[in-house]
Amino acid sequence: MLIVADEPQSLVHLASAVDEPLPVVRAAVARLVADFDGVGVGDGVASTGTVRRGFELREVAGGWRIYVRATHDALVTDFVLTQNPSRLSQAALETLAVIAYKQPISRGAVASIRAVNVDGVVRTLLGRGLITEAFTDSETGAINYATTDLLLTQLGINSLDELPHLSPLLSDGAEGFEDLR
Repeated sequence: MLIVADEPQSLVHLASAVDEPLPVVRAAVARLVADFDGVGVGDGVASTGTVRRGFELREVAGGWRIYVRATHDALVTDFVLTQNPSRLSQAALETLAVIAYKQPISRGAVASIRAVNVDGVVRTLLGRGLITEAFTDSETGAINYATTDLLLTQLGINSLDELPHLSPLLSDGAEGFEDLR
């Protein structure tokens, strides 16, 4: 249950879920904590120990949850962000394209170009490490965003200069305006 739960689980909730008395569940959680930490506990007495796991069982927010050990955090973060990337929404891709081509650019300027609110999308892109806060404009206080090296890695390019030029893809605006005299 602790592996599949997305929120910390209280001892009371765990006890009711497995239909066991609270002291039994409390002892089981203590044994798991000791086992994951590499400290063997048999019948309440410390023993030779086990292998220290790459994860730990932590008590947080009134419950118990499995976490990656801090010593492995960078490795897991790298895996999640680069080895197993999840797909971006169309809105995120469009926002990322605007930032890549116009950087450094403020959130307001991106919203103006896309004609929609981009606050949530920018937070998502920041959280995934694809963009970063480049600087804060001293006059307006607006944060300007730029892309990161992680984006280059994900796109398989060395620099933003390798992005395709947009001008050949855009219409010259002549269509539909032939005879407006």
